[in-house]
Amino acid sequence: MALTTQDVNRFEAARPRLEALAYRLLGSASEAEDAVQETFLRWQAADVERVRVPEAWLTKALTNLCLNQLTSARARRETYVGQWLPEPLLDGDPMLGPADTAEQRESVSYAVLTLLERLSPGERAVYVLREAFDYPHREIAAILDITEAASQQILHRAKGHIAAGRARAEVDEAAARRVVEEFLTAATSGRTEPLVRLLTADAIAVGDGGGKVPARARAFEGARAVATFMRGLFKPSPAKRALAGGSAEVYVARANGGPAVVAVVGGTVIGIVCVEITREGIAAFRSQVNPDKLERATGVWAATDHGEPLLRAF
Repeated sequence: MALTTQDVNRFEAARPRLEALAYRLLGSASEAEDAVQETFLRWQAADVERVRVPEAWLTKALTNLCLNQLTSARARRETYVGQWLPEPLLDGDPMLGPADTAEQRESVSYAVLTLLERLSPGERAVYVLREAFDYPHREIAAILDITEAASQQILHRAKGHIAAGRARAEVDEAAARRVVEEFLTAATSGRTEPLVRLLTADAIAVGDGGGKVPARARAFEGARAVATFMRGLFKPSPAKRALAGGSAEVYVARANGGPAVVAVVGGTVIGIVCVEITREGIAAFRSQVNPDKLERATGVWAATDHGEPLLRAF
């Protein structure tokens, strides 16, 4: 049965929420868009006149598609070249979804998106539906075909896994920006010690190049190792300029609700470093340089005012 204009409009009204849900479940904007489009095809094929609550139907259909994709993604990521990291989204991207509560903001933070990779597909779904979209356990149980008690238990377990991997409490936005600016000054000074003083003792640095851009497969661990790596990363060289396609403009911005360093060459975002900052110092640098995971960021960057670059690197 062909969809009426009202049916199509009903789906389009739900699309932003569905995309935000799929992004949190999959950690990939492109995969989220594909999942939402497949949900539309299922909506198109359904007898929508018999659907009593379209929002619930669409959420269930999308969630189940994402669960299937997460299961197969685990196998694909075993053959991924190097470290797999989520696709970062710059602030202002509608796919980031709701950010009214602390739980919603945390659920889309880059640190938590990375930790969600450790959960089972079911744990991830319960966590996202509850924490990011405030679904009651009764509705989560109906979406996932489990009992309400099971939903509560799964959430408790998922939150425990997330809490165990989280760094200490983060600092406010203004303080975080100052720390990132201080870090960039230190990184381009050519000296290691100023960088070490900005880091926590157990700081890490990890990057995702997807086999297309050089990135170390294993994380750098410890303040001195991370400082040495970051100092080298910002040291200019002809090889780096050739790889990047020119000298990069470096900005302090925000991605996934947190502080980030954005490198841009000729209007194309070539790297986003999400910086996790605590009261004790910088706890983590997570760098996304896989060009396939930066296409959406480039589009958002071109459509927003980002001011002047803090420096030019490479």
